[in-house]
Amino acid sequence: MEENTRPLILITNDDSIDAPGIHHLAESVRSMGDIYIVAPEDPRSGQSSALSVATPLRITERPSDKEGVRIFTVNGTPVDCVKLAMHAIVPRKPDIVLSGINHGSNSSVNITYSGTMGAVLEGCMLGIPAIGFSLLHHSIKADFTFCTAFVAAITSKVLAEGLPQHVCLNVNIPAKVRPEGIKVCRAAKGHWTDEYKRYLDPSGVPFYWLTGHFINEEPDADDTDEYWLNCRYVTVVPVTPDQTATASFKSITAMFEE
Repeated sequence: MEENTRPLILITNDDSIDAPGIHHLAESVRSMGDIYIVAPEDPRSGQSSALSVATPLRITERPSDKEGVRIFTVNGTPVDCVKLAMHAIVPRKPDIVLSGINHGSNSSVNITYSGTMGAVLEGCMLGIPAIGFSLLHHSIKADFTFCTAFVAAITSKVLAEGLPQHVCLNVNIPAKVRPEGIKVCRAAKGHWTDEYKRYLDPSGVPFYWLTGHFINEEPDADDTDEYWLNCRYVTVVPVTPDQTATASFKSITAMFEE
């Protein structure tokens, strides 16, 4: 029998297996290879690169009505899904890892908290080309129609040409508009304020709910993802798991070694 030479595409997310975004992602790239979807069984947004260290992990295969697509759920985080897929699910090393399409932005500093991008960084550390896709619309009913062509084009290009070693991609897509094109750029500097809202439960005991307002610290910089997303462009930010601040070596060395 002739060996299967179709690419193996591993897909995950942080919004759960039931989120429309992940199924739109799989359909957008289904013609490009054999698809293994391995996703959390429930929403795991904001999990970053978290691992389950005190919970037994279980894999459940779900039926798939698409040829060339197998679907699995894991009772863990997005990173658990990638790690467990590599350990116990996929038949060989994937040719690419895709995460998303996330319901909501992962631009600027949001990558720090993102379970979508946590899975991408994990794939990158395993030496696999990896891409995270996010749509700037939080609704479960978000319209992914305009994502399809860009998801397909970016994935196809990376499958064909690969990525630099230790580099993955954070792709964000503007919502409710037909994007003007693609811009490769850097992540905008920013932060969140007013992050929690205080409420009282029926007993009068206070509790807090995550909310917040994002502040772009450089709104006039025309080389950032926030700028180009506002201009209706799909943004591609190259990312690396290595967080070493090499530009600070000289000043930090002067503090401790001289």
